[in-house]
Amino acid sequence: MGSSNRTIVWFRRDLRIEDNPALAAAAKDGCVFPVYIWCPKEEGQFYPGRVSRWWLKQSLSQLRQSLKSLGADLVLIKTQSTLDALLQCIIAVKATKVVFNHLYDPVSLVRDHNIKEKLVELGFSVQSYNGDLLYEPWEIYDEGGYAFTTFDAYWNNCLEMPMEPVSLLPPWRLVPAEGKVEQCSIEELGLEDESEKSSNALLGRAWSPGWNNADKVLTEFVEHHLLHYSKNRQKLGENSTSLLSPYLHFGELSVRKVFQCVCMKQILWAKEENAEGKDSVTVFLRAIGLREYSRYLCFNFPFTHERSLLSNLKYFPWHSDLNQFKVWRQGRTGYPLVDAGMRELWATGWIHNRIRVIVSSFAVKFLLLPWRWGMKYFWDTLLDADLESDILGWQYISGSLPDGHELARMDSPEIQGSKFDPEGEYVRQWLPELARMPTEWIHHPWDAPLTVLKAAGVELGLNYPKPIIDIDLARERLTGAIFKMWEMQAVAGLADSCGKNEVVIDNLENIQTSAIPKVVLKEKTPCHTNSLNDQRVPSFQNVKICPPARKRSKNVEERQYQHDLRNHNNEVGTSMADEDLCSTAESSASKKQTTSNFSFSVPHSCSSSEGKAFQEYESSDLKRTWQEQIDKEQSSNKDGAMGY
Repeated sequence: MGSSNRTIVWFRRDLRIEDNPALAAAAKDGCVFPVYIWCPKEEGQFYPGRVSRWWLKQSLSQLRQSLKSLGADLVLIKTQSTLDALLQCIIAVKATKVVFNHLYDPVSLVRDHNIKEKLVELGFSVQSYNGDLLYEPWEIYDEGGYAFTTFDAYWNNCLEMPMEPVSLLPPWRLVPAEGKVEQCSIEELGLEDESEKSSNALLGRAWSPGWNNADKVLTEFVEHHLLHYSKNRQKLGENSTSLLSPYLHFGELSVRKVFQCVCMKQILWAKEENAEGKDSVTVFLRAIGLREYSRYLCFNFPFTHERSLLSNLKYFPWHSDLNQFKVWRQGRTGYPLVDAGMRELWATGWIHNRIRVIVSSFAVKFLLLPWRWGMKYFWDTLLDADLESDILGWQYISGSLPDGHELARMDSPEIQGSKFDPEGEYVRQWLPELARMPTEWIHHPWDAPLTVLKAAGVELGLNYPKPIIDIDLARERLTGAIFKMWEMQAVAGLADSCGKNEVVIDNLENIQTSAIPKVVLKEKTPCHTNSLNDQRVPSFQNVKICPPARKRSKNVEERQYQHDLRNHNNEVGTSMADEDLCSTAESSASKKQTTSNFSFSVPHSCSSSEGKAFQEYESSDLKRTWQEQIDKEQSSNKDGAMGY
């Protein structure tokens, strides 16, 4: 070990000491200076919600204790600029190298790329590693060398790839790099306001953040719940899922370790010819695959947090109704299963994946609310809020993916309730006003006879709302909106636009949509990074298939992503004239990279009535009042955080 080498280990969402590639590499190379930098300004519109910040605080505390036991303390810094903070650390300890593990969300892609460029320009060595995925996004591509745009094709390819064995052991000891920087305590980071502590105390009854606890949760799931996962995973109100998502999001648990543990069970059950076990492993690994795919999409199509992958949704006439958005958030739609899910979300910061699908589908299909509004609200309220998974889920529900839900598909909450909550126990738990409703009517109280309602103490429109919209009317509105979308798309002449890379047949009854930009992953030219481990930047290739004299459409020009770098931190809630919210990060590469001058930038700010409406929600008393309601509900519901 070259003890003269001093390396800054920049922790982000990799809050563990075992199977941490960046930490392991730094420990082998010499002295280490572990640092976590909290920069609220750079989080912009994706500043974490209350419960997510609570988890982060607990996780950092445990990581700090673990690093101390190995010989090096975790330095905590609160700053206005991550780059400035890193430079201060480098100067203070006379470091020559910075290491970190990759992130793939749009905001981090821009920040990490710019920081790496600046540090390299200043003469410092920067090395980044894969600490979050089974395979890097640029390692998976189709026969033509392009990114996959459907999950099954992507995941089948992944399962055929060889995987290196996981090194699970943490470093034996760390040699700390000496140096003084202005740091703060965990409390001084400001992750938890004094007013939030009473509500957050309830979370500690149900959850135990931290990498050491993550290992216990994984063992409990694999040994006791994995066998029946395929049968039990759809049950509501029970520990029917793995409960690993928050640990994976904060990097307290290595996804490679999860994959390896589950595959070991797969081998065992295959030898025992245990069909249920084999099926459960397949289903669970598919869930892990979806998490992988969410990062794959965000890396290759970094505009997907604000724009649909399928461009036809660009013309969908969303109803930007703040009042209906508020009713949905508060669980007052009049549809019991939807309302129960939304009330559990604000009371606990957690809802079952099936409920996430049901409530998001209701927002998009019944109320025609912009899917980005729902995505942002999930980010603000979920304990396991994960931007990449959030994007994938909402794009899937809104028909924005080639293999997603059909936009025209409407699942009745009444039927969904009968299927997934047949006894009505979940609804009764979260809607006490319906606790005495007979099971026969629990999921559609509006159809119940007046005598039944009276006996149950239910007064529709008074102590429980009437349905916000009739199902037949909602279906009619959705159908009309889809036809309007097609009409606007035809007017724009997208079908005849030139420069298309490929024609995607989407799930809207074989209606052709405009091309998805092809992302080049396998290039003949060498990749201009420090090593094969380093973060890469996606490059787009537009293949002209129309006569040269024909003028390129505006839609094709937009795919060039040639935007100047702008500060996005003050652009919360703004939007394109025909889109929901403005980008915070996009790749500006318009063709195969043939030089090392990557172009990766943030687009111009812009606005629309829809964006202004959401900005009003973000900046007005509505959001503050809503947070007060969340805190009040959590304080009064002593068992609220126990229903996981």
